[in-house]
Amino acid sequence: MHPTELARTIQHTLLKITATADDLQQLCQEARTHNFQAVCVQPMWVPLAVAALRGSTSTVCAVADFPHGAGGRAAKAAEVRDLVAKGATEVDVVCKIGYLRSGMTREFQDDLAAVVEAAGGAITKVILETSILTDDELRHAIDLAVAARMDYIKTASGFNGPGATVDIINRMRELAAGRVKIKAAGGIRTREDALAMLQAGAQLLGTSSGVAIMQGVAAATAY
Repeated sequence: MHPTELARTIQHTLLKITATADDLQQLCQEARTHNFQAVCVQPMWVPLAVAALRGSTSTVCAVADFPHGAGGRAAKAAEVRDLVAKGATEVDVVCKIGYLRSGMTREFQDDLAAVVEAAGGAITKVILETSILTDDELRHAIDLAVAARMDYIKTASGFNGPGATVDIINRMRELAAGRVKIKAAGGIRTREDALAMLQAGAQLLGTSSGVAIMQGVAAATAY
């Protein structure tokens, strides 16, 4: 894959609660330099990122109801509307695993459908936390995400267990069967990791190691 094409699959990510405004400015400058598809940031940093990326080809992805997905539906929808109003063009939300395991399938789907509605056309992704789901739970969660009209299913938040593996991306691709796109996130540190995830079926990569990936070197840590 040509480096330019690879860069357009990367959502350059900084979600640490210790991140400063200077850290976010650096993230956005790196996105500009490498022409990454987007930056992925906490809600508080959306206005800064939008301003820092103005005039570039990189956009802003924000997380909502993060990192546990435990908020109420109305609060989550309000947060999504606010993020989009502030300039986020993509929103990643964590699914309600407790609902899934309780057999509350309607509540699970309605929670995601409320996000889609609140996004008003902005791209939506549901974080499934695949490392803590059984295969049956993963299958069910993907079916419900499709029914809710989510645009992407995503492996992990980076806060609740391991992230992407080639095996799990392959399985997500099989279960999705072309009905929804896939974002791989969590532990993608090298160009080899990135290319393996894309080959397995991911369309987007969430990683804090975007620069290292583009330079072909390993990063010490990665989301």
